[in-house]
Amino acid sequence: MKKRVGFTLLVVAMAFRAAAERAPELPKISAPTFKKDTLSISRFGAVADGLTVNTAAFTKAIDQCSKAGGGVVLVPRGLWLTGPIMLKNNVNLHLAKGALLQFSNQRDAYPLVATTWEGEDAIRNQAPVSGVDLENIAITGEGILDGAGDAWRMVKKSKLTADQWKKLVASGGVLNDKQDTWYPSAQSLKGGSMTVKGGQDKAYYEDIKDFLRPNMVSLTRCKRILLEGVTFQNSPAWCLHPLLCQDITLRNVTVKNPWYAQNGDGLDLESCKNGLVENCLFDVGDDGICIKSGRDEQGRKRGVPTENIIVRNCKVYHAHGGFVIGSEMSGGVKNLFVSNCTFMGTDVGLRFKTARGRGGIVENVFIDGIDMTDIAGEAILFDMYYAAKDPVPQHGESNELPAIPAQPLSEGTPQFRSFEIRNVTCKGAETGIMVRGLPEMAVRDILIENAVLQSRKGLICIEAERIQLKNVALITPAKTVMQIQNSRNLTFDTIRYNEGTDLLMYISGDRSKDIKLLNTNTSRAKKVAEASAGAPGNALTMK
Repeated sequence: MKKRVGFTLLVVAMAFRAAAERAPELPKISAPTFKKDTLSISRFGAVADGLTVNTAAFTKAIDQCSKAGGGVVLVPRGLWLTGPIMLKNNVNLHLAKGALLQFSNQRDAYPLVATTWEGEDAIRNQAPVSGVDLENIAITGEGILDGAGDAWRMVKKSKLTADQWKKLVASGGVLNDKQDTWYPSAQSLKGGSMTVKGGQDKAYYEDIKDFLRPNMVSLTRCKRILLEGVTFQNSPAWCLHPLLCQDITLRNVTVKNPWYAQNGDGLDLESCKNGLVENCLFDVGDDGICIKSGRDEQGRKRGVPTENIIVRNCKVYHAHGGFVIGSEMSGGVKNLFVSNCTFMGTDVGLRFKTARGRGGIVENVFIDGIDMTDIAGEAILFDMYYAAKDPVPQHGESNELPAIPAQPLSEGTPQFRSFEIRNVTCKGAETGIMVRGLPEMAVRDILIENAVLQSRKGLICIEAERIQLKNVALITPAKTVMQIQNSRNLTFDTIRYNEGTDLLMYISGDRSKDIKLLNTNTSRAKKVAEASAGAPGNALTMK
């Protein structure tokens, strides 16, 4: 008996050792440290009455703390009104429990500055919280930062109830010609009715200033950043935006935006290196946790990927995507590690998006342990035809692609490759898995293993290569479980599906080939496979 127990322990140990050898090494993230010296903003004349604008008091406290070698700037309990705040080296801005840091809704309080917008250089209003070229900075505590986003955002009529829309219109602001979008001012409407160009004179931007919404927290070229415990809410545009930063830690952070908030992303890590996002909660109006690296030619010229990022134990409620890469990923993305996350009610679960013209390579993405419920669109989506619109079509709209011919390869051709996705469960989605590559550049080298996906449609795979599904349940009422078009070198190993399914696999496209169906009970389907007239007759083999 002892011999058998010893043998069993040896087998278990070998299994653990083999798993460890397969697992990629996680990046190391350096966290900031601070002196215990504490300065309260009250010492600098700040008043928590919700009326007094405390911008000067915040500025003085942060400046003095930094000049003294750093420490803690304390925001005590209370309602503190302020204009934009600029962080400084070695300062931990700490919000006590019960502290509400309310940023002003007076747009004139935010001057125009040179910054970026969606991955390109731009002139925008200054962010409520900003920092440039800093080291050792933090925002911590149990308080709330509110970005007064309602003063900035346009709102689409289609995203509100009739009563909500009526109330919004009655509050002021202006409507566009179609009467379907509300803007907070005529200046904002003017900006929304034109294509904003870079490189213009100051008068050009001043004339549309209200339209140039800031991101709420904008950190550029900073090192050793900690955001912990606090709640960020109601941002004018993206909420948290580290750009070209290194060693970033987000822990126990909550990010909240109205679900209709235009560009209301939760977190956008852009061209950043070494990051940890853990035990955070997102409930926002656009993508939840998003990885970016610049847009199109400017992003490629910058050439700085987002790399070495760990995301774990996070929850995402409303969002366009739970965990997202793109679409502005022109500088590349690599070495991402996502584990033990839950998405509840997001439009898409795992959302990887790009488009022709972006360029950039996304690779070495490891995902393990994702649970999802009530996903409006795709549970897992690779999409190289991102069209900059909501991922779930409005009533009457279609998200079907027209026939698109191949184009020559160029520096603007994006690539998705080398993803490993394991242990995924989804209860309710429109589509379980959609892979949609380009005719000239397939989505490549994707492994999806140990998944149970309950959805209205199963798998849709277009322009893909070297895709492997292993031990995947596609639980769908659709007549066809898997649809394959112009894809090659696919392996479907141990696929489960509903008893009595009409058709297990439909293959189309003259470039579909080398498709393998292994270890799958084909007797549960009325028909195993069917091919269109243009598909090769020998595209599928079964064992």
